[in-house]
Amino acid sequence: MSETFLNVDIKRIVSDTLKIVLPLVLGGAILYWMYRGFDFKSIKNILLNEMNWTWMILSFPFGILAQMFRGWRWRQTLSPIGEHARKSTAIHSIFMSYAVSLVIPRIGEFMRCMVLKRYDGVSFPKALGTVVTERAIDALLVAIVTGSTLLIQMRVFSTFFTQTGTSMDSIFGRFSTTGYIVTAICGISALILLHFLLKKLSFYEKMKTTLGGIWQGIISLKNVKNIPLFIFYTLGIWACYFLHYYLTFFCFDFTANLGLQCALVTFVVGSIAVIVPTPNGAGPWHFAVKTMLILYGVSDINALYFVLIVHTVQTLLVIVLGIYGCTALAFTKKIIANNK
Repeated sequence: MSETFLNVDIKRIVSDTLKIVLPLVLGGAILYWMYRGFDFKSIKNILLNEMNWTWMILSFPFGILAQMFRGWRWRQTLSPIGEHARKSTAIHSIFMSYAVSLVIPRIGEFMRCMVLKRYDGVSFPKALGTVVTERAIDALLVAIVTGSTLLIQMRVFSTFFTQTGTSMDSIFGRFSTTGYIVTAICGISALILLHFLLKKLSFYEKMKTTLGGIWQGIISLKNVKNIPLFIFYTLGIWACYFLHYYLTFFCFDFTANLGLQCALVTFVVGSIAVIVPTPNGAGPWHFAVKTMLILYGVSDINALYFVLIVHTVQTLLVIVLGIYGCTALAFTKKIIANNK
């Protein structure tokens, strides 16, 4: 019996370790490939002498406000299903979720639900359901913006796909017979893994209750009382994300005159790139935004400067907000709730 538990513990440790290590390795590998041979000492001169920090500082409030809007919107989706969180708790949980996701991508979504359960007695399954709803809405909005941007800047996207080899024809054209076999094996393995995972989950007694709670969270949107305010928060989140990014263009001479359309295109491409599970999109975001900037006439070295500095500074802001949220919650009085 003890040997069985030991094996389970080892498997859990290995699984948890891989969740942390693999995203870091992936992001690190892409960054290493991009910055191999790069003179990092030159960054000091850019930061101290050539960069306009005023615009960077002016972008910070929008980065903060985006997360606050997300917290306020979350409270709206919780209310129709009988779950009520304090504004401060919701916002601080959002701050923490983004910071925690820097270590383990996507884990922040679960973390913020746990924070609300612990401090405000909010049902974890229901909170998780509302998070699913939020992400679906955000994905829809990003899809709409992406489609609109693609139509407006079709020429630039076409050049991007051609130069990076990301068109479907070029991707499949490069596949050998072995490549197809390996891809098929990976796909089948993923399906088998998903099957056993679902089979394992079915043994838990609380699974029905948990899935029911998630479903309630998902359908909560139809009962949101103030739809215009919900729409305002949703648009506000992404408008603030964009401004948080766009204002950084004015920090550098080589991006200051690129214009709003370039900012929108690179923002959209960067937003899609962060889907790849690396800490804060590190690696994929750098590559995608850098490539698009080059297509707009920015030199390779300047594009590298931009993505490295902007991503690093904005990531530091996420860390600071996470520390603040964690500290604030330490002084927050917990609300005792019935077993939720």
